[in-house]
Amino acid sequence: MCAGVPMTSLQRTLLDLAPMLTVEELVDIADQLASEHHRSFGRQVYPLVSLDALKAYIAEHPRHRGLAKLHAALDLARVGSDSPRETMLRLMIGRWPLPEFKHNVEIRDEHGVGKVGPDLGCEEYRTCAEYDGAHHFSPAQQAKDHDRDYITKNLGWHQVLINNDDIWAGELVVITKIARALKLGGWADPTNLAERSLQGLLNTRKDFE
Repeated sequence: MCAGVPMTSLQRTLLDLAPMLTVEELVDIADQLASEHHRSFGRQVYPLVSLDALKAYIAEHPRHRGLAKLHAALDLARVGSDSPRETMLRLMIGRWPLPEFKHNVEIRDEHGVGKVGPDLGCEEYRTCAEYDGAHHFSPAQQAKDHDRDYITKNLGWHQVLINNDDIWAGELVVITKIARALKLGGWADPTNLAERSLQGLLNTRKDFE
């Protein structure tokens, strides 16, 4: 009840939306409901509804329409996504034979102190991916990103910056960029994802291989 108007809970709303949405759209909603950060630095973020609570609620409604899609979505949902684009990037990576990238990874200095919290990180190969959306073009955010990029590189991580142009160019561009960064971190690249040419696929450098 809000201002005298009956309202459904967040869990119930997700359940009711299941028949109308795709699995990926449901993953996006679940990610945002369950987003949570408890890093050793920066602000703490608490979930609107925990992923466990979502799964428990759905389990109480075994005959609801769209349940198969919702179960599939909750299997793909993860804690720590801050935006739909981060979720989309994680799902995109998951469709290819790449190492797993996770939210809530901390890039630490030699003393074990957390310095950077990338959008997605693969600790095994010291590789991270950042999705830079429109708000990253403001002068204030660019100054923060400049420091983020410097610290990330200085601590020995291989960073991939992904923007909307990359997304529109397609998975070939995004995955090849990530695969190349992983190789720098020592990944074997068994299916040669990093070797594919990007010539003509990048908006700013048509000659780039």
